[in-house]
Amino acid sequence: MEFKHTTLDNGLTLVAEVAAETASLAVGFFARTGSRDETDAEHGVSHFLEHMMFKGTARRSAFDVNREFDEMGANYNAFTNEENTVFYAAVLPEFQARAADLLGDILRPSLREEDFQTEKQVILEEIALYEDRPEFRLYEKLMGAYFAGHPLGRSVLGTGESITALTRDAMADYFGRRYSPANMTLVAVGNLDWDALVEQVRAACGHWTGPDDERAFPDVPSNRPRTCVTDPKLSRQHLGLAGRAPAAQADERYAAQLLASILGDDTGSRLYYALIEPAIAEDASVHYDAMDQTGAMLTFVTSDADRAEQALAIVRAEFKRFCDDGPTADELTAAKNKLASAAVIGGEVPMGRLTAVGFDWVYRRTYTPLAEQIDTMLAVTADEVLAIARQFDLNDTALLGLGPCATLS
Repeated sequence: MEFKHTTLDNGLTLVAEVAAETASLAVGFFARTGSRDETDAEHGVSHFLEHMMFKGTARRSAFDVNREFDEMGANYNAFTNEENTVFYAAVLPEFQARAADLLGDILRPSLREEDFQTEKQVILEEIALYEDRPEFRLYEKLMGAYFAGHPLGRSVLGTGESITALTRDAMADYFGRRYSPANMTLVAVGNLDWDALVEQVRAACGHWTGPDDERAFPDVPSNRPRTCVTDPKLSRQHLGLAGRAPAAQADERYAAQLLASILGDDTGSRLYYALIEPAIAEDASVHYDAMDQTGAMLTFVTSDADRAEQALAIVRAEFKRFCDDGPTADELTAAKNKLASAAVIGGEVPMGRLTAVGFDWVYRRTYTPLAEQIDTMLAVTADEVLAIARQFDLNDTALLGLGPCATLS
């Protein structure tokens, strides 16, 4: 493994983990922009814009874009979350130049009015589709309640009203601000020619211009609402809890990952044995969401409506017990093995390492080899995990219920 890094004259950063022993390469553009960077009038534009990137450029039609990816046999796609929009392709090494050119080209889309209006209907259909998914609704409403008054409370998709009102010119203005070269990183992993890649990206993207639009970091509010959204059409009760956690830049992020695994991994965790094994709930999980300068610990439980109060009481009791006693040696060892195995197995192919390398740079402006990451995680002590649980107080949470129940205590 060899790490490479350079910055073009226009401010676009390139980073790469070169691994000549691999059989493929993955390349992606990481735009440091998401729903937290939108104004109220632009709500949903980041995700909408992700769609528009595939609708054609000055050099290629939408058909050409998809045809060329297919001709390379590329595994390609994009995703948007609250803080980042990522466009990626995994290809064989002989297609490095072509993939870099194509990805660079679609990152300067035509944004035609006709395409904008057509895709707007696709986005509105997607919003309606996700409204039929209780788990998605729960997450969106929980984040909105916990981060109320903060940009992180905005949903990624936007709302029917905000998307309907959005104009093509407003999208173009957002694109000009947030897709500047200084706000983007080209990440590559695998069997690649670094010197050639720099020149290929320079040819495709060296002409890009744009302002250095800094992200705002308003204080995160201390919202701890207890809200129940009653929906008699749902047969199950869905519970969500959100509390504080270390930021993506914090050294304690490794302890927070282990804490979430011990408490709410899908097998063998505290909540698994307390809720799923005795059939009190059908799903129970805890997730550590590391974000820019903040973080959240999210807990989700699904149960029969008449057992929701019992399930909630058990969650709180398990959190208190953990804060009182901390993890056992066996729990900590199992969590470390799970996280290490997942990282190694996922990192065996370049596509599995792309987001790890990319977000390492986007959030911390650093590169950490996989072996070093695992060693750091394996060195975390039980006292460090317990300290995170106590410092961020597992039971200091917002609560949101979605389902037939009218109230929750």
